[in-house]
Amino acid sequence: MDFRDKIVIVTGASSGIGWVTAEAFARRGAVVVAVARREKQLQALIEGCRQHSPRSIYIAGDLGRREFAERIIDQTIESFGRIDVLVNNAAISKHKQIYHLSVEEAERVISVNFLSCVWTSFAAIPHMLRQDEAAIVNVSSFAGLVVAPREAIYGASKAAMSAFTEGLWSDLEGSGIHAALVIPGAIDTEIWDKLDEPAAFKGKKTPPEDVAEAIVEVVEQKRYEVIVPRRKLDLLAARLLRLFAPVLLRMGMRRMDPVPAEIVSKARERAERGKRLGDLGEG
Repeated sequence: MDFRDKIVIVTGASSGIGWVTAEAFARRGAVVVAVARREKQLQALIEGCRQHSPRSIYIAGDLGRREFAERIIDQTIESFGRIDVLVNNAAISKHKQIYHLSVEEAERVISVNFLSCVWTSFAAIPHMLRQDEAAIVNVSSFAGLVVAPREAIYGASKAAMSAFTEGLWSDLEGSGIHAALVIPGAIDTEIWDKLDEPAAFKGKKTPPEDVAEAIVEVVEQKRYEVIVPRRKLDLLAARLLRLFAPVLLRMGMRRMDPVPAEIVSKARERAERGKRLGDLGEG
């Protein structure tokens, strides 16, 4: 796909992967529609994008709300008449042991990370069907393949996104709409600075620019899936373990960040007093 004057929506664009992905498409001449909650960051992003693509715009709002997710598509069609690429990248993390996680927090993660992808895709597909070609790229996570401790809900949201994309890829055959999945590992973004509880991972993180290039690549080359980083042995090993030795993998993940006995004891005491999840780990 030649990206000149193509209309590309990028969600979660106010930082990290979304920011550099918007820049990557703008440098290739695409008209970027950048979407996120933080308007000041979006203004700064679009100012840079317009140096390459003067018609680029932003739409600020909460992707955890269906009406806003659908409005993104409506507003893009009203402004440009078409959508060539939809990049569903918006995500939040609640890095917490399950005892500390409330059902409201879980619902929020699922809404932003997974349901927003469903809402935008469902709204965009009827418009894309009127074109010769289009693409939907969903940015999942290796956490959706191998779920680390404290990532039960985040991992579930990303696993759901991966399954949804696989289904789209099959269902959209022959339609001209290409569905693709990009699966980042540990990426150097601000999400690490916003974790609710300490992360056990201490390894090297990959620059978000590598993910942006993968997103562009799956559209250009009509590839279905790319994992970033591409030749990381530990990611390959984890995937093989999941296929051939899942018990070993689960035990290894548990040992990576074991739950202290006192946390379990405190949670049990609070449960006996009628507390619900989210209240079990408070002091």
